[in-house]
Amino acid sequence: MNGNSVRQGFLIPVYNHGKTAVSVVQKLARYGLPVILVDDGSDAETKNRLAKIAADTPGAILVSRGKNGGKGAAVIAGIDKAREEGLTHVLQIDADSQHDAERAGFFLEESAAHPEALICGLPEFDSSAPLSRKNGRKIANTWAKIVTLSSEIQDILCGFRVYPVEPAWRVCHHAFIDKRMGFDPEILVRLCWKHVPLLFYPVRVSYPQDGVSHFRPVRDNIRISLVFTRLCAGMLVRLPVLLAAKLRIRRGRAAAG
Repeated sequence: MNGNSVRQGFLIPVYNHGKTAVSVVQKLARYGLPVILVDDGSDAETKNRLAKIAADTPGAILVSRGKNGGKGAAVIAGIDKAREEGLTHVLQIDADSQHDAERAGFFLEESAAHPEALICGLPEFDSSAPLSRKNGRKIANTWAKIVTLSSEIQDILCGFRVYPVEPAWRVCHHAFIDKRMGFDPEILVRLCWKHVPLLFYPVRVSYPQDGVSHFRPVRDNIRISLVFTRLCAGMLVRLPVLLAAKLRIRRGRAAAG
């Protein structure tokens, strides 16, 4: 794939984020790229807001799911739609305005320059970030190092990332993958296992007091822990391949040095 064949767009999973989703779309509209909004079984108010912003925004595409299936299910539906529309890359951004949408341009530029790579957000938290979220992230990042036998994944939970559509689509449809809050870490690990290059760049993340978050610390941390348990089993099956890849990297570095 070369830069001339890159077709980019945005992917926003939405579940009852009516006001903030509209704000995010308005910020992204200036890029003139397709914006795929996936309504994951939202309430009537959100549905009405999404229908209006989709009708008023050139290039906006609304995908409606009959009932709530979780963030992962919504992102998968968006990736399916992106592939159907002929897009090669989509920038996933949350609908709750936590991510700094101003970074979208830089991330898209990096994706165009490195179309084979997954461009990932490395969160820079402000004072609004709950301590529990920061601590949970540290634990998840430690597990990411264990299941990949590498330090390649600098942050496994940030949902601000540009997916190359084809490898992401293959992972979503050719492996069992969590459909809820475990999706973001699991797809990153599985793409790492598939040797998709990962590039990380900073993005500011905030937690507005009036923001709507569907992350439930106890329930979702348990779910993510179960995802990592399953990934550990997958890592053991792939252990010879992962060790061989690690050895090749070390030899390559030694030869270069």
